[in-house]
Amino acid sequence: MSRRWFGTDGIRGVANVTLTPELAMRVARATSRVLTDAGAARILIGRDTRISGSLLQAALSAGIAAEGGTAYLAGVIPTPGVSRLVAAGEYDGGIIISASHNPYRENGLKVLGPEGKKLSDSREARIEAVMAELEGAAAPRATATGAPDDPPIGEIVHVEESSARYVDDLLGRLEVDLSGLRILLDCANGATYRAAPVAFRAAGAYVEVLCDRPDGRNINEGCGSTHLGLLSGRMEQGTFDLGLAFDGDGDRVLAVDAGGRAVNGDRIMTILASALAEEAEVKENTLEIADVGDRRLLERMEQTGAVLGGEQSGHIIYLEAGVTGDGMQTGLLLAEVLKHSGSSLADLADGMKE
Repeated sequence: MSRRWFGTDGIRGVANVTLTPELAMRVARATSRVLTDAGAARILIGRDTRISGSLLQAALSAGIAAEGGTAYLAGVIPTPGVSRLVAAGEYDGGIIISASHNPYRENGLKVLGPEGKKLSDSREARIEAVMAELEGAAAPRATATGAPDDPPIGEIVHVEESSARYVDDLLGRLEVDLSGLRILLDCANGATYRAAPVAFRAAGAYVEVLCDRPDGRNINEGCGSTHLGLLSGRMEQGTFDLGLAFDGDGDRVLAVDAGGRAVNGDRIMTILASALAEEAEVKENTLEIADVGDRRLLERMEQTGAVLGGEQSGHIIYLEAGVTGDGMQTGLLLAEVLKHSGSSLADLADGMKE
């Protein structure tokens, strides 16, 4: 199916060049119409720390309000946080402003449906069709009068403590106890810079943090899951049990063992799958292969009844606790396994052969 705007992971582009405020406003207006018949949608907007995030957030908010809907602004929050809050049922959908692990000059828009999942191909196609209709056209708009035939202009609402609600929900579902573990986090100067330290400390771990001072331009710059050198160097000093590196929007994580050696997503999945099998949470000892992309991965998991799935990049879904890849969730689960195994991460990772 030919697409003009949507790719495999939403809409991506260079901020204010190819991904412009005008385009973002059209995405918001079209999404509002597709997610609800009347167009007055309740949409939660979250973003990472890129300097262009507030610009695109303003455009999305204006588009939603122009359709008579309400834009709820969560501020800086990991991608899986938006998914969790939308899935709780308070919103008709969500839009995440992030280009994940890419440089700060780029940004992106990921659209979620009411279940907190990325949209199907058919829904994305419908949004693109409406966007084409809106392009250069004097499309009907909500009005300030709110007359019977004209919906009133919508609102823009700041949602307080969204990140804290995400952390509370995450810890409530996992119930992990990490007391006694020493963990070093690399937050990539991205969306996890506040939430991750809070979550791991609340779970009982001793935590130190790298790259938690975003300035709008340093997201993913020489740090995070795509640049493990900084974290590996600190881990080689031997003072931590586990190192975790998130990407810019927090849906991925890679690990580093106490000797500074990287542990990729495949090895993390092997460790988690072995622990789940011991707890009888794996229904069948079966390996399934899905097409590339987390949306295809989730579809395959739901088709087969799998509880765990992921990619080598560290994008891992644990369906018992959430419907999207969640770097913080994966890191908490890995740390829990590490604590209770009595083994080092290096020994656990060596349990998988490439």
